[in-house]
Amino acid sequence: MTRYPKAGKGSPWKVKELAAIPAEWKGDTISDSGGLSGEIRTRQDGSVSIRFKYGFRWQGKTVWHQCGTYPDTGIAEIRAERDKARQQVAEGINPTDAKKAARIEAQAAIAATIAAAERQAAENLTVADLFEAWLIDGVRREDGNAELRRSFAKDVLPVVGKKMIRELSKQDLLAVLRAAKKRGLNRTLVILNNDMRQMLRWAEKHKPWRGLMSDGNPADLMTPKVLDDLKLLDADYNEVRDRTLSPAEVRELRDIFAKLESDYDALPEGQKYSGIRPVNQRVQCAVWICLSTLCRIGELLMSEWQHIDLEAGTWFIPAANTKGRHRKRKDNNVTLSPFARRQFEVLHKLTGATPYVFPNTKGDGHVCTKTVSKLVGDRQCKFKNRSKPLSGRQHNDTLVLAGGANGEWTPHDLRRTGSTMMQSLGVVPDIIDLCQGHAVEAPKVRGAYQHYDYAREKAEAWRLLGERIEALLTADNVLEFRRA
Repeated sequence: MTRYPKAGKGSPWKVKELAAIPAEWKGDTISDSGGLSGEIRTRQDGSVSIRFKYGFRWQGKTVWHQCGTYPDTGIAEIRAERDKARQQVAEGINPTDAKKAARIEAQAAIAATIAAAERQAAENLTVADLFEAWLIDGVRREDGNAELRRSFAKDVLPVVGKKMIRELSKQDLLAVLRAAKKRGLNRTLVILNNDMRQMLRWAEKHKPWRGLMSDGNPADLMTPKVLDDLKLLDADYNEVRDRTLSPAEVRELRDIFAKLESDYDALPEGQKYSGIRPVNQRVQCAVWICLSTLCRIGELLMSEWQHIDLEAGTWFIPAANTKGRHRKRKDNNVTLSPFARRQFEVLHKLTGATPYVFPNTKGDGHVCTKTVSKLVGDRQCKFKNRSKPLSGRQHNDTLVLAGGANGEWTPHDLRRTGSTMMQSLGVVPDIIDLCQGHAVEAPKVRGAYQHYDYAREKAEAWRLLGERIEALLTADNVLEFRRA
């Protein structure tokens, strides 16, 4: 049913008349002036709304142009939309198409604004932004990138973290390295340089980072030769560490362990708290196991009692605990010499009630794999550039060997020392590599068909090494590393 205002057909409805329309008129049509009509509707709350449309002829057909819904849109605004549409029709323009085109243009303008903002944001991406993206998609270290996050948070991000990638230069990277140089950290400096170069090389191959490096990758200018030319590294620094302990140093280490224990025991009760404590028995065992099995200190500190058979004298090192690329790691089966077995027997008395050979304080996991290295380093403070002792840590030179003439020693040097001793005993290099858990490269065809594990030859090599160490620690004379 079509309804008209009180003024009659062709007259506009007054606002008061529109407000008085009852809900009972639902579905009826009201006729306004100038071709404008409205469909009466009711909402869930019972209120009335009127959807107005303007009718016009287009290409021989009656077409409707939506002008708005009353009372959400005022009647004056609705009629203005009708007038605009009527004018467009007079100009040969379909007002509905024009309205649709306007919406498309408005959306395109919004999209362009968003795209411009995203481009601007991308252009302003910083080193800190790149670092977070690299950690997620570009690098996966054995420790879950924990050491990378720690080192960058300490040495890189405070210096260049807020620097925009498009403005990053060689001088910025040098600033990071010079800050590390002030602390006298040659090895740290080399690691930082390698890590920054790895991150930037990854960025150079991925969007949006590569687009921000149009002037080139500053890491390409940070070669080892550049570090040498700028004298960032000490003249005597050798990146390839070759420190081994001499037979005299091995015996000296044994004597130091014993003397520290006897000196501490001799202290009166009131002086023990301030006295120098002996090296923990677990650490002593770790030292001798590293020397006699050629294991990595991390492999040892992650070991579990379920993998050690003291009766059979074997130690299984699962691939997950070894070093190397994920898909190329291999299990290693160590045959313990009597000397190495005794070290594990001592440890079993100390920690055998726990799952781990070196349990953490809570007993729910192993200790940090850097624990022994830190404890050994803390007792060689003359080689550290520390302004003061670290909280809760030793700070002395009790483990300095040969008066420091040969430099600092680390647990990893024991692995190198044991390998050298094996070599002096006539063990062939391939067997030494296998004892160390290194993969011995073989031609592809040979690797596919020959799977003998050389367990017998490895066991003999460990036996010879154990006997040499025992002779070294018990004989009056100091044996040299020479072939027997």
